[in-house]
Amino acid sequence: MKTGRNAPSQSGKVSPGFDYPVVLLAALLFLGCSSHRIQQKANGPNPASAEAGPGGISVERLLQAAVEQPYTRPPGAGWQALFDGKTLQGWKPTSFPGGGKTGCEQGLILMESGSPFTGITRVERIPTMDYEVTLEALRLSGSDFFCGLTVPVLNSSCSLIVGGWGGSLVGISSLDGRDASENETTRTMDFENGRWYRIRVRVTSARLEAWIDEQQVANVVTTNKRIAVRPGDIELSQPFGICCWQTFAACRNLQIRLVNIPSAPVPK
Repeated sequence: MKTGRNAPSQSGKVSPGFDYPVVLLAALLFLGCSSHRIQQKANGPNPASAEAGPGGISVERLLQAAVEQPYTRPPGAGWQALFDGKTLQGWKPTSFPGGGKTGCEQGLILMESGSPFTGITRVERIPTMDYEVTLEALRLSGSDFFCGLTVPVLNSSCSLIVGGWGGSLVGISSLDGRDASENETTRTMDFENGRWYRIRVRVTSARLEAWIDEQQVANVVTTNKRIAVRPGDIELSQPFGICCWQTFAACRNLQIRLVNIPSAPVPK
């Protein structure tokens, strides 16, 4: 968060030759520009204000390319949409301190880079057990996690972190008090700015599973494990939310369905 102040003159006097009309005009121009910036910010994420993406490609170009990429259908049947492609109906911006703007554009949910978090939280109820949720997510700019998917697990919640700790870490926070960087789900993966990744999490009575694209990244027996989100601001995402960390991110194609069996054997 940037701060600043205007220091008063030590003498408190106006020096000779002080040009009131010039100063007044400058003040009016400053206020006009400030008003424009505030109004622009209030209208939602502004891709033009973000830094260039990989190879100097502007965020606007990455965003347009992302819009033009076709959806990836999740495997199986019975999926129900959690996003209408036009509004945040059923969701609210998460009240993160220093959070960036959120909004919808061309079928996408946009989350502007925050200080440090930006996100949305579901306000309509979803199942807390025997379900799976899927979405596509991408990073437009920044270098940290572009999807922190917090999901309910019965009476608690946990988060799948995608691209954290400098851009490559994947894992679930938290298992028995250990976060995504220090438990059995910890791994590293390469993520490209401007590319969609299909993310899916499945919650059943004794298992927690997750996939990125077709690769399974978590397969945990949760019996007798303590499941919780990492202590801190991300607790505001509960019970079900999506967030990013100092990163301009987008997501789309949010869906959910009921399931009743794990989809893969427990690794030995």
